[in-house]
Amino acid sequence: MNLAGQLQEGLAALGLDLSLAMQSKLLGYVALLKKWNATYNLTAIRNESEMVTQHLLDSLSILQALSESTLAGPRSRIPGRRSPGRRWADVGSGAGLPGIPLAIARPDFDMTLIESSDKKSAFQRQAKIELALANVTVAGGRVQDVPGGQFDVVVSRAFAELADFVSLAGHLAVKNGRLYAMKGLPSEVEMSRLPPGWAVLDCSRLSVPGLDAQRHLIVLERV
Repeated sequence: MNLAGQLQEGLAALGLDLSLAMQSKLLGYVALLKKWNATYNLTAIRNESEMVTQHLLDSLSILQALSESTLAGPRSRIPGRRSPGRRWADVGSGAGLPGIPLAIARPDFDMTLIESSDKKSAFQRQAKIELALANVTVAGGRVQDVPGGQFDVVVSRAFAELADFVSLAGHLAVKNGRLYAMKGLPSEVEMSRLPPGWAVLDCSRLSVPGLDAQRHLIVLERV
């Protein structure tokens, strides 16, 4: 099966109905990642088919859980205006994961990518240009240095422990904002070590087509 067919099959399994233009951008991102990876070693995954599964579909799998995790606010009916709940930050974004696939699939999200590595931020900027991602902002530098209170959702994929995620990135969320941690197997011990003032709202198992490994979305909120 070619990459386009693999992506279409995976999206169908996730229940996502993305336009051909969105699918083309997703595959364009994979092609760009493979090209840059040859020189800059952005990801340990080299095979494009594995990138579709472990990068694209894995990133997009959290869209299944959004209705359960509850995204604040309805979409705005005013053209050009974003609604509450649509301001996202991807912390420790690396090569732009999960932020870039999510931004492609959901152009109504304002996605800010926060990454301290200069070479990875450079790749993100190139991807933003080549894929014409008007809803993506690339913020280089450390997450601790980013001004707080800006985002409805702060997401991270394979970040450090939940306590570190909250300590480093919790300030980014607005008053009623949430932190989304994409993890493998959830750890009760890890969840019990959250800093004071934060609690686990939800822990949902994610299904990633073609991936024989457990994935979970842990939703954190202030209490």
